[in-house]
Amino acid sequence: MEATRIIAVRHGETAWNVDARIQGQLDIGLNDTGRWQARRVGEALASEPITAVYSSDLGRAHETAQAVAEVAGIPVVADEGLRERSFGIFEGKTFDEIHETWPDHAHNWRKRIPEWQPPEGGESLLELRERVTRTMHELAARHPGEQIVVVAHGGVLDTLYRVATGQEVNSPRTWELPNGAINRLLWTPEGFTLVGWSDTQHLDHEAADENTSF
Repeated sequence: MEATRIIAVRHGETAWNVDARIQGQLDIGLNDTGRWQARRVGEALASEPITAVYSSDLGRAHETAQAVAEVAGIPVVADEGLRERSFGIFEGKTFDEIHETWPDHAHNWRKRIPEWQPPEGGESLLELRERVTRTMHELAARHPGEQIVVVAHGGVLDTLYRVATGQEVNSPRTWELPNGAINRLLWTPEGFTLVGWSDTQHLDHEAADENTSF
């Protein structure tokens, strides 16, 4: 089977990215900078042969994907499997609020305990990896020999990088996850291969990264 080329993009910036406030699966829209980033991504990919554009069904990712899809002349296909990690009770809170209110849970979060789940319905890192890997395999398998765009979230992109490079969910992160960055991978039935990461040449500044401290 021919490889599927994947362009993976993190959604544009939101006000909550700037405030270091956890979005998780809450539906937070792009701010002005994020909308500009989305347009720049679309322009940067205008000459690329793109067969399909997939997106998380959350607004910040879908709006970013729409900017790519409009240039490519194809629709956005939303998939819940591309949603950000569910952070349960943490959603809507800042890092400082989490550390002050739930110090034990904040410790587990910072240490990236694989089985730990944020209280009240949050996903563990292992659950996130299973969901993201399954979803990405399913999407990529539809397009052998073609190129697709996938627009998602910091946690999803972080997971995809780890899967492609063979790193554990609790390995310290040494790679960046900027809003609006262009990342490239190859997929075959055997798995994912990293081609390029965190290309921000189409942007003139770094956007806030809600995962900076982790």
